[in-house]
Amino acid sequence: MNLIYTRTKTIQEDKVSGFCPGCMHSTVIKLIGEVIEELNVVDKTCCITGIGCCGLHMDYIAYDTITAPHGRACAVATGIKRTNPESLVFTYQGDGDLAAIGLAETLSAANRGENFTVIFVNNGIYGMTGGQMAPTTLIGMKASTAPAGRNAKEHGYPMHMCELMNVLTAPYYLVRTSCNTPANVTRTKNAIKQAFKNQLEGKGFSMVEIVTSCPTNWGMDALSALDFIQDKMLAEFPLGVIRDKSKEAD
Repeated sequence: MNLIYTRTKTIQEDKVSGFCPGCMHSTVIKLIGEVIEELNVVDKTCCITGIGCCGLHMDYIAYDTITAPHGRACAVATGIKRTNPESLVFTYQGDGDLAAIGLAETLSAANRGENFTVIFVNNGIYGMTGGQMAPTTLIGMKASTAPAGRNAKEHGYPMHMCELMNVLTAPYYLVRTSCNTPANVTRTKNAIKQAFKNQLEGKGFSMVEIVTSCPTNWGMDALSALDFIQDKMLAEFPLGVIRDKSKEAD
């Protein structure tokens, strides 16, 4: 038989995922592991996790990881990368961690053009802490802190982080992907690989925003959550490359 797939060695075989059924964190973490293996940088990779569901994988990955105080992952990554410039440094953050309490740290790192990568998992809600409304929660979408649904007059509008960063001068690569279809999973892996290559080549700040689901806090089964991504989330957060300075140079 021909071998067509091998499990990435960056995920320990004797550990079990703590993510809910239908959650896409597991998919994203697998893709990250495959990429750093293919780039042959496992031994010099450091992941800085935010607080929340994004930190649940720290016990079963086989590369270095540090948990930052809530919202401070980009500040921690700045220090690690500046003192270890040869390392591959990336943050792994959810929408509450990155775009709410960590908004200042995130935008400031992007504005400075820090040479690390942000992996931003956007499921439009706070996951681990109880389904509260996040900066990216859709208008009309219910949350534990917005039981009648997000109201623009009261709560404002969903924040578009790639577009916010795109008005800054320094960021090198900004892209929004998803994992809702096999084709989009492949595009997400390619985006992560490009972002990591940019860092290894010293090109500066890159962010890969990945639109995902949270069936538990959305109150849906896994398949319905996929439909919600396609019909609702991607209408608000369209996929595509927002900025790629390598193309601008051409």
